[in-house]
Amino acid sequence: MELDSIECVSYSDGMEDDDDAAAVTSSQLPRPFLKSASSAGSAAAAVNVVVVSDRAGTAGPGGAGTGAGPLVISPATGVHELLECPVCTNSMYPPIHQCQNGHTLCSTCKTRVHNRCPTCRQELGDIRCLALEKVAESLELPCKYYSLGCPEVFPYYSKLKHESQCNFRPYNCPYAGSECSVVGDIPYLVAHLRDDHKVDMHSGCTFNHRYVKSNPREVENATWMLTVFHCFGQYFCLHFEAFQLGMAPVYMAFLRFMGDENDARNYSYSLEVGANGRKMIWEGTPRSIRDSHRKVRDSHDGLIIQRNMALFFSGGDRKELKLRVTGRIWKEQQNPDSGACIPNLFS
Repeated sequence: MELDSIECVSYSDGMEDDDDAAAVTSSQLPRPFLKSASSAGSAAAAVNVVVVSDRAGTAGPGGAGTGAGPLVISPATGVHELLECPVCTNSMYPPIHQCQNGHTLCSTCKTRVHNRCPTCRQELGDIRCLALEKVAESLELPCKYYSLGCPEVFPYYSKLKHESQCNFRPYNCPYAGSECSVVGDIPYLVAHLRDDHKVDMHSGCTFNHRYVKSNPREVENATWMLTVFHCFGQYFCLHFEAFQLGMAPVYMAFLRFMGDENDARNYSYSLEVGANGRKMIWEGTPRSIRDSHRKVRDSHDGLIIQRNMALFFSGGDRKELKLRVTGRIWKEQQNPDSGACIPNLFS
């Protein structure tokens, strides 16, 4: 159930175009490498490896380089491909299972294939591929978001944890009206929201929304709206929706920052709703879109209006919802003396 009509008044016009992200060719991508031959132990013998030097200059007698720099060992064959599960294609982590013929797969997929090797259909049993686990332990790999700018390289078993928190990982689409699976950087998501979801785009740090609903006593979780604001060179998502809280329907408005949590803390916002001599005000810090829409909503981190109060603000015979939500966004300035943030109200 969608809201019947919306009016949005923004105090400035225009949208800034965003530059497209530069393409990264495959020749620029870093390759996995082994830390040392000794750390892999005898297990490394199962994988054909060659020594590659990053020293500058020409090779001297015996193949020694004349420049300075450390040696790394790079796989001559696709060691990283050997660690890819043939079922889910994700990287495998201990315990790595194998059949009697040596075909490997991850522990998660072992139960999915009903204990049968997906390659030869032999029974898997409980055989672990300790050699491959040892080789994995010796690997150092770049973050999978290196094409998005992450320069970090991690031991194989530490890489997964980093990637779950990497600041360069793409963002999920903040559109709340459907389970949209699109991911990307902020400029891409802004264009996606505008072109694919037809979201209203506005420039300016103040807003004035009027929400009208003909039957406010019928509340479904699908009653929602999203507007994107551009100010201070950043993008913010203003959410307004109705949902059931226990036995009582409520209306909620909150702001999300299109960026990481650390950057979101640099901004504050206020929301105000009222009529008939009454007023409700909410002030807070916008949540990052790293936090899902549902997570923010279920934490009640925003302006919550009970239905009876919403109908009171609407006036009249209370048969139609008419809410006017106003607000503003401001940037906090760092106080160089105390380290505290002070509001910047003049930007």
